[in-house]
Parts: sequence; structure tokens; C-alpha cells
Amino acid sequence: MFKIGLVSVSDRASSGVYQDEGIPSLVSWLKTALKTPFVTENRIIPDEQAIIEQTLCELVDNLHCHLILTTGGTGPAIRDVTPDATLAIADRVMPGYGEQMRQISLHFVPTAILSRQVGVIRKKCLIINLPGRPKSIKETLEGVKDNQGNVIVGGIFASIPYCIQLLEGPYIETHEQVIKSFRPKDAIKPTL
Repeated sequence: MFKIGLVSVSDRASSGVYQDEGIPSLVSWLKTALKTPFVTENRIIPDEQAIIEQTLCELVDNLHCHLILTTGGTGPAIRDVTPDATLAIADRVMPGYGEQMRQISLHFVPTAILSRQVGVIRKKCLIINLPGRPKSIKETLEGVKDNQGNVIVGGIFASIPYCIQLLEGPYIETHEQVIKSFRPKDAIKPTL
């Protein structure tokens, strides 16, 4: 079973000041995008580096998630420490994810350059820091499309199934009308 950790990093949502929107929007998007059955492990935590590190390690080391998507805490504000915590527990950095997320977001807002989002690998798990707003999460995952639905800039989720396959995780298939995943021809398994 494809196991996904979803982590919302927010002082206010974790203390109940307002309802978290990141995890519900991620679950909704994953349900429309994935053909492959999946389960999620959801966490809403404060912007505290030690807690973020502990949560990510628990999801990888104890719960054996194949993918972790975080939302929030990626800007330049003093309390935004999600990338710092993610890098602290990483075995390897995947710089292309951060580069692509900023490229996508720059099509929508000039302040995307302020984002410090990163992608990393811990053991056999891919961890990616997403933005906090539901609209931005969807744009980052799907990419930039024109009015006819043609992809102008690829979304980051197009590469995630193959990355997880390379990390010896499950074979993941997507609904192409939402996000078309990419694999080299020799990595594609025939559909039953």
C-alpha cells in the first residue's frame, strides 16, 4: 500500500485558532490524481524545528511512509523553519524539486522567489515542502496550464511516482487528465 505522510506546519492551526486547510486540500487532490490506492498519516504541528524533525523522522522511520508532503513554514519569516528541519533529517537533497516549485509559482506571484521549499530523501522516503495555501498546493503539484489545459510548466507530481519507484517503493499510477506521471519506457509496467 502506498503510504503518504501529510504534515501541516502552522502555529495557529495546531493550536486550534483556525481550521487547517493544507491537509484537506492535499487529500482531495490526491484522491482525484491517484489511480493507485493510498493511505495517509496526517499531522498538524507548530512551527518548531525540533517538532518538525521529530514528526518527519517518525513518519519515515517508524511508519515507513513512501512520500511525505509538508505544507507551510517555507518563507523567510523567523518562524518559518520547515525547510531547515527537513534538511536537518535528510540523507540526500533533491534540489530540482525546490527549483521547479519556485518556477511554477513565479507564473502566479513575484514573491515566489522568497520560498525556501526543498525536496529531500530520508532512507527510502521522498519528502517535499509544499506551499501552505490550497490554490498554491494544487498549482505546484499540477504545474502551469494554458486555457486549453496544455501543460506549460510541468508540475512536480509528474516525477514523484518514478522517484518513489527508484527508491524501491510501490508502483504509482496517476489519472492523466489531472497529472501525467513520467517514466522512461523501460520503467513502465503494463496495465492489467
